[in-house]
Amino acid sequence: MRQELEDLRAAALDQIQQSADAAQLERARVHFLGRKARLTAILRQLVTLSPQERPVIGLLANQVKQAIEASITAQRASLESIPSDDVLATDQIDITLPGRRPTLGRLHPLTQIMREICQVFVEMGFAVIEGPDVEWDYYNFEALNIPEDHPARDMWDTFWIDPASISVDKPMLLRTHTSPMQIRIMEQTKPPIRVVVPGTCYRYEAVDASHESQFHQIEGLAVDEGVTFADLKGTLYTFVQRLFGKDRKIRFRCDYFPFVEPGVDMSIDCFRCKGAGCRLCKESGWLEILGAGMVHPNVLTRVGYDPARYSGFAFGLGPARVAMLKYGIDDIRFFHGNDLRFLQQFP
Repeated sequence: MRQELEDLRAAALDQIQQSADAAQLERARVHFLGRKARLTAILRQLVTLSPQERPVIGLLANQVKQAIEASITAQRASLESIPSDDVLATDQIDITLPGRRPTLGRLHPLTQIMREICQVFVEMGFAVIEGPDVEWDYYNFEALNIPEDHPARDMWDTFWIDPASISVDKPMLLRTHTSPMQIRIMEQTKPPIRVVVPGTCYRYEAVDASHESQFHQIEGLAVDEGVTFADLKGTLYTFVQRLFGKDRKIRFRCDYFPFVEPGVDMSIDCFRCKGAGCRLCKESGWLEILGAGMVHPNVLTRVGYDPARYSGFAFGLGPARVAMLKYGIDDIRFFHGNDLRFLQQFP
């Protein structure tokens, strides 16, 4: 029986090594380790052996079984590491084929609409200026006629920066609007002034179909002698007509902003419901795209301008809402979802 086990081990290892695929290896496993295999029969016969032979033959039989199992495991791993003929056929590289044209990137739709908006104002004589995202409380509120105890500060849910963490002794924040650039520009420039300021703003507010906590805004400012509210309306009407066409409906309503007087908001008819009312426009039929007004005399005085001589208008618009109107998008969150199926729709 001992010689039979040795011959069985040699035959099994040889057949396993010659298995060229998984099917042959499985047949070898069944032949040598299956229920009807000779090795299985020998293990069952151990009880019939004498007490002296039983441990010797049993140890050898187990060693043969372990050797066969180890050989099968090694051969299976070796076969799995070799790609099949089908895989090799599909992975072949045809060097005669022309190269694949690389995919070209494109500007994000918000970047496109911001550039388009700025270009409209540039054609009307405005310059494009940028400013810092991290701002002092003085420029974001104080100089804009919003002192520390002013209730209007509740209009902006502000992200404040801990002064101790950055070793400063003045209140600092993430700007809630691009209006601080009004003060920075007027401090450094004498009238006439005509500028637009694109940039990112931050507010701690709930995200929904028409609001984001991080969003873009474009500020506009014009200051000179004899600037009137008619100039403001004419400028904004021209902007809307150039961007959306002459048939778009526009609405001005009185509104309050501490740094302008009088203040207004400008809305455009809702593209989705055509003015009937829907979830996007909150059943009003209108989508507000900007707030505007005549620069408050206190703001002019703060930067050293004589309000008896100079006047001006300012406006701030959300390019994301403009893009929603222009492209027929009903949820502002799509712009920051990073879904290529959405982004690839814009040329």
